[in-house]
Amino acid sequence: MEKIKVSIVGASGYTGGELLRLLLFHPFVEIKQVTSESNTGKFVHKIHPNLRKSTTLKFNSINELEECDLLFLCLPHNSSQNKIDSFKKIAPRIIDLSADFRLKDPAEYEKWYGHKHARPDLLNEFVYGIPELHREEMKKSNYISSAGCNATASILGLYPLYKNGLVEEDRTVIEVKVGSSEGGNKVNEGSHHPERSGVVRSYMPTQHRHTAEILQELSFGKKIQIHFSATAIDIVRGLLATCHVFLKENLNEKDIWKIYREAYGNEPFIRIVKESEGIYRYPEPKLLIGTNYCDIGFKKDEFSNRLVVISAIDNLMKGAAGQALQAFNIMFGFDEKTGLEFPGLHPI
Repeated sequence: MEKIKVSIVGASGYTGGELLRLLLFHPFVEIKQVTSESNTGKFVHKIHPNLRKSTTLKFNSINELEECDLLFLCLPHNSSQNKIDSFKKIAPRIIDLSADFRLKDPAEYEKWYGHKHARPDLLNEFVYGIPELHREEMKKSNYISSAGCNATASILGLYPLYKNGLVEEDRTVIEVKVGSSEGGNKVNEGSHHPERSGVVRSYMPTQHRHTAEILQELSFGKKIQIHFSATAIDIVRGLLATCHVFLKENLNEKDIWKIYREAYGNEPFIRIVKESEGIYRYPEPKLLIGTNYCDIGFKKDEFSNRLVVISAIDNLMKGAAGQALQAFNIMFGFDEKTGLEFPGLHPI
């Protein structure tokens, strides 16, 4: 079959580099162009040294983009929405990895991002990019907006409970611990090694923007409250969401297991992790580095109706590039696992 011609806009960042790594080995993809305004003319491997001898591509300017079958947009937030018309002229299909088209209500952008959305008329054209929730819509859509990494782990962890109306809607507390790559490759005071090394730093105890995505995807027409906090820890890749919910009925762990198995039993990239012994009896981000899996576990509090749901992903994979490629596969009718079969490493 003729390969799908794709280009990556904003390919010099961590997410763009990870996506490029995946696409180089996808059997049905031809990478046409990759852009970077600050690195135009340089070989890709100068910025992504892991790709030495894998490609001879050079970065183009965004102004040099040629027509292709699909554009992946890996631009900073608030960039895609201002240039979307020009991108739509270049490619009939777009997968945007920024936050620009994730929310359906334009008023939510003002609330969480502090500015009016430039193209509210296009918000409903984009499918929210978690395949496990919106697979059928992705099959028919030309535009997908990839989900945020913190939101992905949180939503996937809690989706079966909220979908079945099993938890109290106003008491969910989510604490996410994240690695440094979530902050991107731009240098700042907090990324300086003496300031970043060894930290357990609460950087967004309230009002994290990904909360808006969680509220949108878990509400099911009800008014819910999500209390979300984020903490930076001393790892590069990985994300662990610890979600505290309160069950309306005092279900036992066997009942909860059945609920998750029913929701995710056939999902290729979700693993329910619930062992009775060993150090890996709950999800562990370290095991997921480079993979597109989301591992989900849980523990019922024997003394209350509290259920602790633990969800782990690689923030650059299932939280960004891997999930975008999974959506691409769905969009074009390929096996979802194509290009995403890497099972991870142990030990690492």
